[in-house]
Amino acid sequence: MLIGKKIRIKTTPELEILLRKCAGVARFSYNLMISLNNSSQKFIKESDVRKYVTGLKKQENYSWLKEVSANIPKQAIKNCGKAYSDYFKKLRGKPKFKKKFKNDRFYVNYESLKKTNLGFKAEKLGEIRTSEPLPEAKQYYNPYIVYDNKYWYLTFSIETECIKEQLNDFTLGIDLGIKHFAVTSQNEIIPNINKTLTMKKLYKKIKRYQRKLTKCLKNSFNRIKVLKQLHRLFRRQKNIRNNHIHQATSHLVKTKPSKIVVEYLRVSNILKNKRLSKAISESGFYEFRRQLEYKCKLRNIKFMLADTFFPSSKKCSNCGNIKKDLTLKDRIYKCDCCGLEIDRDYNASLNLSKL
Repeated sequence: MLIGKKIRIKTTPELEILLRKCAGVARFSYNLMISLNNSSQKFIKESDVRKYVTGLKKQENYSWLKEVSANIPKQAIKNCGKAYSDYFKKLRGKPKFKKKFKNDRFYVNYESLKKTNLGFKAEKLGEIRTSEPLPEAKQYYNPYIVYDNKYWYLTFSIETECIKEQLNDFTLGIDLGIKHFAVTSQNEIIPNINKTLTMKKLYKKIKRYQRKLTKCLKNSFNRIKVLKQLHRLFRRQKNIRNNHIHQATSHLVKTKPSKIVVEYLRVSNILKNKRLSKAISESGFYEFRRQLEYKCKLRNIKFMLADTFFPSSKKCSNCGNIKKDLTLKDRIYKCDCCGLEIDRDYNASLNLSKL
């Protein structure tokens, strides 16, 4: 299977300028396809946009497009075309214009990407040093250079063999929630990282800088300065959350169950609840599911998603009776038939393990 890798690039002032140029060309090409389609009555294909960009290169005003690899605008247009095809299939919203300094990234031609002693070589980028050596691989799939508001990274995928190990004969049910991030059928609780003191202090700091931002004049140096500080805070918040999810998923997989069952949550529907929307959007349920799924695949553990309408919380784990009048306020499940009193989340995880 393919496993993703992310390695930090050691930049110099000259390399920083070159990387920003590459990211700018990718953003320009992506936005160009959107603007052409917005002004046209019929859909303009990727091939036509690529021809248009080739024509722009011949003009003096757009000579800077020649300074980077031709694969960068080509792949950016291809990504925009995929975004439009997903939009037409109603899988996502309409593609939006990309903003400067926000998710800056560009494609690196996988054929030209070669490992060196100090880092790697790429087309029109030369030799670039990295903080650690690239892993040995026959081919680096889908390589991109990404900026996260502080550092530049090389991201790619490599082929790896699945881990062969003896699994235990039990099914692990996992119930996701807000009070606790997750509760397992082994009565193990994974805490909610957003309720820790570190994250609460970080939220306060973000609020303070957001208030500062509203008082800054548009396009002023102070506004740019505050925006950079805000981006750094958002980056730290994201990294803390991702690290917590990685630790949780790795720990669950290392218990070596034969099967893992997780409830399928339609987050877009739950976000309509105004009281819970903020807490749910900050939890990262989809990222948890995504990480758990590929880690299960790596260790040959069966992964299953319970149906959205499966009554995991309302069903009694002892006798199977369904309590229809259960509300979100009821944290203890009390069965009317067998008299069982049990924690609501633990009861749901037991039902998932038996599914």
